[in-house]
Amino acid sequence: MSGLVQTEPLLGEPPLLVRGDPYSVVVLLQGYAEPEGVGDAVRADGSVTLVLPQAWGPASSHRESPPEGGGAKTALEEAARGPILVDTGGPWARDTLLGALARQGVAPGDVTLVVGTHGHSDHIGNLGLFPGAALLVSHDFCLPGGRYFPHGLGEERPLRLGPGLEVWATPGHGGQRDVSVVVAGTVLGTVVVAGDVFERSGDEDSWQALSEDPVAQERSRKRVLGTADVVVPGHGAPFRVVREAPQPPN
Repeated sequence: MSGLVQTEPLLGEPPLLVRGDPYSVVVLLQGYAEPEGVGDAVRADGSVTLVLPQAWGPASSHRESPPEGGGAKTALEEAARGPILVDTGGPWARDTLLGALARQGVAPGDVTLVVGTHGHSDHIGNLGLFPGAALLVSHDFCLPGGRYFPHGLGEERPLRLGPGLEVWATPGHGGQRDVSVVVAGTVLGTVVVAGDVFERSGDEDSWQALSEDPVAQERSRKRVLGTADVVVPGHGAPFRVVREAPQPPN
């Protein structure tokens, strides 16, 4: 970690609520990756995070269909009016995920958008629980029923979902199509739900071994650390980003 940027754990057990306006962030399930048995076996699952618009409530769960003539921008903004799930964990966590959503007063049918940060099974293994939601999985965006839209997401061109809510292209871990969700305006500042751009806090000596493109991922990591006040990593507890003021030269 750079001498000017440090990280420290964000205390609290899931579900971890970070209130915000117009969006709050709830870390529903904390990801993990632990060696198991002999050899190189690892038991793992990805973090699952809920982004809740302040204006949403179960009574307002009726969703409007995007206008037929609208493009990706219109469809994305409409999808972001309700609960947004970032990653779903693996299929082995199905019941745990449903229980975590229920404790937040959210049913699977209430979820209007699911963002999959990348295509690994421990992050998108429960997409089938949300047939009525729009899906943004890596760079593929579709509405229920398989209506796909081009959208132009790139490292220099984020997707805006709403005020202070964006999807960034953060390539590296799973190749060139990984994404992160950026939520500004919370009580802790900007929260970045980063998938496996960060495995966990303190992963500096290990993330490269899991990366399909370490050069791109290093670029993504620096970009996230330059913006985030809190990072939700793929396989560990959320952590704060602490920036030290540069010291004047002697």
